[in-house]
Order: sequence, then C-alpha cells, then structure tokens
Amino acid sequence: MNYPVWYLPEIGGSTLIALIAIVHVFVSHFAVGGGLYLVLAERKGVREQNPDILAFTRAHSKFFLLVTMVVGGMTGVAIWFIISLVQPAGTSLLIHNFVFGWATEWVFFLVEIVALFIYFYTFDRMARRTHLVIGWIYFIAAWFSLFLINGIIGFMLTPGQWLVDGDFWSGFFNPSFWPALIFRTFVALLMAGLYAYVTCAWQKNQELKFTMTRFSGKWVLVALAGAVPSGFWYLSKLPQPARTLVDGASPTIARALDWGLYAVLAILLLSLVFTVIMPALHNRVIAFVVLACGLLFMGAFEWTREAARRPYVVNEVMYSNGIFKDEVDDINRQGLLGSARWVRIREFHEESLLEIGQDLFKHQCHACHTIGGFNNDIVARTANFSYPALLTYLETIHQRRYFMPPFVGTADEMRALATWIVTGLHGKPAEAAGPSVAGVGDGAGAQLFADNCIFCHDTGLIKARTGGWSPDRVRSALDKLSALNPAMPDYAGTAAEKDLLAAFLVSLHAVGSTVPVAEGAGETVFETHCAMCHSLVEGYNPLLPKVSGWSRERVRAALDMLEKLQPAMPPMVASGEEKDALAEFLYKKNQGGQP
Repeated sequence: MNYPVWYLPEIGGSTLIALIAIVHVFVSHFAVGGGLYLVLAERKGVREQNPDILAFTRAHSKFFLLVTMVVGGMTGVAIWFIISLVQPAGTSLLIHNFVFGWATEWVFFLVEIVALFIYFYTFDRMARRTHLVIGWIYFIAAWFSLFLINGIIGFMLTPGQWLVDGDFWSGFFNPSFWPALIFRTFVALLMAGLYAYVTCAWQKNQELKFTMTRFSGKWVLVALAGAVPSGFWYLSKLPQPARTLVDGASPTIARALDWGLYAVLAILLLSLVFTVIMPALHNRVIAFVVLACGLLFMGAFEWTREAARRPYVVNEVMYSNGIFKDEVDDINRQGLLGSARWVRIREFHEESLLEIGQDLFKHQCHACHTIGGFNNDIVARTANFSYPALLTYLETIHQRRYFMPPFVGTADEMRALATWIVTGLHGKPAEAAGPSVAGVGDGAGAQLFADNCIFCHDTGLIKARTGGWSPDRVRSALDKLSALNPAMPDYAGTAAEKDLLAAFLVSLHAVGSTVPVAEGAGETVFETHCAMCHSLVEGYNPLLPKVSGWSRERVRAALDMLEKLQPAMPPMVASGEEKDALAEFLYKKNQGGQP
C-alpha cells in the first residue's frame, strides 16, 4: 500500500524470491553443518595420526570456503535485495520488530567470516589444538546465526503471543522456535554430509576415499535419523489453518511434499548403498545426484514452509499482498484507490475500469499470480469464468480458498478488477448475470454450477470424473467434498441447492446431452490449439484435407487421441465442450458450410 509494486507480469517476484532463497538456504545450512564436519574430520585425522585424513580435511575446507563465502554470500545479499523489491512492507515489518536480532546475527556472521579464513589459511601452520579451537569458534558462530534467523523467520509462520503483546521475545521464541531449530540443525548436518560426498568422489587415494566416504555416509544417516522426528515435531506446532494446507488442502504443497519425500528416500537409499555398504562404488555421478536430491528436499521444505503461511506474509498480521489484516475494514470503506499511494487513478471513474482493474491486480493479486507465466498464471486460472461468476468468486474468495487473501476495496473496485480480468485478459464481454451461463446451460442447477464449481472444473472434467456414478452417489458426494479431495472446500449450499446441482451434474451424462457453446467457439478453439501447426485448406500443413470424408463422430473421437494418430502431436488439453465445438467446426467446414 505504501510502496510501489515491482511489476513483473510474466515472471512474478515471488518466483524470483523462491529461486534465490532455495539456493541460499541450501548453501547456508551447509555453512552451519559443514563447520562441525570440518572440526570432527580434522579431529579424526589427529586422533588416528593419519596425514591423509588431514589433507582431505584441508582440501574440503577450501571447497567449503568457496561455496559458503562466495555462493552463500552472494545469494544472501540477493535475498535482501529481492525481498525489499517484492515484499517491501513485509521486509519493513521484520526489520522494525527485530532490528537488534538482525544486528546480532550480522555480528555472528562477521565472526564466521574471520574464523573461517583463519581456519583455512593456517591449516598445518598453527598448533593443532589451537586450530581446532578456531574451527569450533566458526561452528558456534554459524550455529548462533541459525539460532537468530530461525527465530525471526519462525515468527512469520507462528507469531504466537506476539499478536497479543507485540513483545520482541514473544515473537522470537515463538511456538515453532525450538522444533524448527532442532530440525534445521539436523538438516544442516545432513547438508554437510551430502557436500562431503563431492570431495570424497575426487579422491585418488582409494583407501582414503573409502574411509571418508563411509564416514560421510554414516554422518548423513545419523542426521536423517534426527531430522525425521524433529520434522514431525515441527509440523505439530503449525497453526491449524497452516496444518490443514500441509495435510492436503493446498495442491501445490501436496506436490512439493511428494517431491520432498522422494528426495529423502533417494538420499537414504543412495547413501546406504553407495557410501556405507559399498563405498567402492561411490563416484562423482553419485555425489552430484545425491547433492541434487538434497537441493530438491530443501526446495520442497522451503516451498512448503512459505506456502503454509498463505494467505499471509506474517500469519494473522499481513496478507501476501502487503495489506495489513487490521486495515481491511477501513480500506473497504474508503476504497483501495484512496488508500494506496502508488496508483494511477485516485478516484473511481466508470470509463477507466480497465486501468483501475489493472492497478488493483498489481496491488492485490500480483504477489502470487503471473500473467501467462508458469507460476499461478491468472489467465489459465480464470479461463472458465464469466463476468458474473468472477464477481461472485471475488466476493467470497477467502472463504472459498482460505489461502487466498480477501478482495479489499469497494464494490465498484471489485467490478473494475473483474472487468480487467474478463475483458482485458480474455476479451470476453463484461455482462451482467442473465438467465443462463455461457458454456454451461440453463436452469438453477447450471447457475449453481457456474457460481460454485466452474472456478476449478469445467463440465467436461466433471463429466469425466463422475462417469458411471449413480444420482445418489453424486448427491452424496456434495455432502463431503473435502473427504473426496482435501483440496476441495465443502459445498456450503442448502440441501435443496445440492439437489439441484446434483441433478445438473447427472444430466451431463444423459444420452445425447450436450452443453451449449458460444457461436463461433469452434473457430476460436482452432485458432488457440491448432493454428500454430495447421492451416485449414491452403498454406502450411492444411488440416481439412486430412479429415476429408470423416463423420462428425470420427473427428470428435480423434481429438481424444491425437498423440496416437501422430506421435509428433501432443494431446489436446481442452474441455469436452471445446472439443465438441472444434469437431463441429471442422466437420461443417469440410461440408462447405459455415459452423
């Protein structure tokens, strides 16, 4: 509200934050756990009086210094840069509430830098006992950096008593502080072992390679053994809305957790087989595969932690778009145009709906949505919406999808945003609700479907998913949607509305039933899905001669198996109604008529 928006419609600032943060966290945890690895590896070499192990430790300390000081340092600065541009309000909140915490962390970071440089450059030049003390100083300083940062970022997810008293210590020692600290400590140790695999793989002395590979493998397995129970402890401390998202209500979190689980299993199996049981088989390929699994695991964890806060930057305090929760009522009365400092139009004008709508998108939606990008593309996610349906959705967006912030502003501003999305992005008319909904049909059941279901499902998908269902099963499912799929909110309609909606869904399977499509829809579908590779009659790769003489039914059936007809063609990703419209269009064109 008080800051300009860094507008990156195709990429999105949140994507840049994720890319930089995941790399930094992957390296910074190595910077913590790797300090302890160096000290214990050196101590192992001293106790066994093994100069080869000491030489290994020295070589690994150089690798450690370059990765943590160069990559870690650069990505650390990059994080501050990117969050200040993308989330300036949230960054300001963290700085103002924890300024002395940050200052203390920077002191420990300075100690880390000095200690690490002394450790590396005095290897074999300093009394061994003193040199180990320097290593311990580095590790302790690095762990206290983790201690301090853990308290601040944990506050963002579980502010706890701070919401009541606003006290520094209440926010810092928040409900998730201790489980998160222990979990992150074990993860840091895990990363230390994974990075050590790389140094081990480059050793030419086979005996040394076997010894340190097995040492590193056992290190990783012990770290995993500690990370798993502490991870579940951490999970138990999440507030209920976040826990619900993690348990399956958020499809993106579910996918991230799946990938994280695969990564952990791969780390476990590869470490057990190639570093502990058969270290002779360990090589550079294995080292980098396991390291990549570590990056995947870290990315899944950080993605889940960040996504679990949604719709907030700071839970129950500030929404992801930078609007404070306690300001919502005031902004709803005054309007966002009158409250935000960085908008082009300060007062609502009917003739400026598109400009106002775009500014509203920037201030309320762009924090999470791109335009045509790969992360939460607003164009793809609103493709099924009519103007009335989108207005209905915006009115209750937070209730329907908890992880999305509520729309903040006046009813006129809401109209402007809906107009910009429907007309500005999709080129559809912004028409008031009528007796029927385009692409769905007439009747009360069709209207209920448009008001409640079409945001995520078109009729083609519903028809496919409920094929073979009895009317009783369809009706029963409407009473327990979240049980069928945790990502679906329960339908809040009355019993009579559920009966009407169930009847409409069942009617989709009636023999010969079709869902009306807009006139000219087939040509639009052709332009969207086919025109990139085909012309109709003349020009490059004409399509009509290929289907000459085909019946309408044969054309329609072919659209469901394009990749089987021609392996070079991808499957057609479109609704059943769009395929029906395209089949009709091509059939009539071949007959010489107009669709």
